[in-house]
Amino acid sequence: MNSRDNKTPTIILTTLAEYQTVFWIDVCRSLKEKRYDAIVLSFDDRSCELMDSVGIINFNIPQLARTILHKISEQEIADIFLQFNIDNINYWESHERLVFKIYDRYKLDLKFSSYMLAIDDVLSRVLINLDNVVLMQELGGFISVLASLFVARKRSIDNYFLEPAFFKGRLFAIKNTLYAPYIGPVLSVRVSQELRDYIRTAIAGRSIVVPDKDKHHYNRALQKLANIDNAKRLIQKLLDKYIYKKHQEFGHNWIYVGLHVKMLVNEWCLRGKYLSLTDCEPFIYFPFHMPNDMAITLRSPEYLDQLALVDYMVRILPSGINLAVKEHPAMTGAIDSARLTAMLKKYDNLKVIDPSTNNYDVLHKANAVVSINSKSGAEAAMLGKTVFVLGNAFYENSPLVKQIESLKDLPEAIGSVKTRVEEDEIEAYFQTVWEQTSVGELYVNDPVNIENIACTLIHIAGR
Repeated sequence: MNSRDNKTPTIILTTLAEYQTVFWIDVCRSLKEKRYDAIVLSFDDRSCELMDSVGIINFNIPQLARTILHKISEQEIADIFLQFNIDNINYWESHERLVFKIYDRYKLDLKFSSYMLAIDDVLSRVLINLDNVVLMQELGGFISVLASLFVARKRSIDNYFLEPAFFKGRLFAIKNTLYAPYIGPVLSVRVSQELRDYIRTAIAGRSIVVPDKDKHHYNRALQKLANIDNAKRLIQKLLDKYIYKKHQEFGHNWIYVGLHVKMLVNEWCLRGKYLSLTDCEPFIYFPFHMPNDMAITLRSPEYLDQLALVDYMVRILPSGINLAVKEHPAMTGAIDSARLTAMLKKYDNLKVIDPSTNNYDVLHKANAVVSINSKSGAEAAMLGKTVFVLGNAFYENSPLVKQIESLKDLPEAIGSVKTRVEEDEIEAYFQTVWEQTSVGELYVNDPVNIENIACTLIHIAGR
């Protein structure tokens, strides 16, 4: 490591896949140029090989965990969770259970406990020589990420989760929690021209906020399945897993293939059910959140079954008002077509908007918006629309929206749609949000972005 002031924090990063590692290697190089040390906790064998080849200090956590597994009995697992102050393991394992379809509780428990012991052993060695470390991770709900969080908590190390912000090219840094950033009630007095320009450009361009790392998700299922690069990547991952026996944290390859085949079938079954906006009016808009995203599984788990929520809403809407729903553009076909079709037969006030429809066009036409914690809720608020927020969202405490504490309060709230919000209040709120974000975008290897991310990490670490 570099010779430097011992008070300068060492940044610990986690990486779960090769595409992440390629990015973090460049960031580590930039940090080194600025005389900051970085250590990487890796959960992917290929990533470890890449970092070893360029001299990045890293630790292969799954490999270390495998040496521990045989020492853990089923009876000891509960004690390990107590040791790391985890009292609701079913909740913390729910994201991985749902995404990877792992229904064996013991298998999940064993992975969680062995990962924590392995990470704890690594940090105990790291902390012998360092007394100022900070953990930084992409926000996520996987066991690898959560195990790192709980070990950091036990050792009084600050953990910052990096989450794409509402603004393109900016990040939230969330300290020691998975919950959405808290934006306080005190709004900024001065609104920057930068923020005004951003809002006006976004509205004029009708552009939704899509991080570059997620753009490939915004293709339809058939495009993803027919993509040659995806096929090559699948073959490489299968060879790595089954021939070369390399560990991949995201190695449930057939689960992903099966999901996209199912999405293709669902999309085909719903093709005749999509309507234009004119055919939906007048309507209250409910944008489907990406199914099994951690914003639902861990931030707002009570709304995991979004179709059950839709079933409730269509039954409590005022007469003459429709509920219009639209699938998440990154996961068209992920909603169960059989259940949705059955509901369309049952309720004539339920409408399904074509998923290719621009979200700003939908928001402009909507009487109001009901959001769990989707960015669509913030986009609606930016347009001055009435927004009802059900879940844990960064904008839930905003004066621009109505927070719904309980579903039983929703009928009365919908019956009293407020008037349009003033532009000055909108700008003041989003200026407040802007000031809690930092410049940079994850997994974009542009040299300017790498420099921005390195500077952002240093700024966060020095808080």
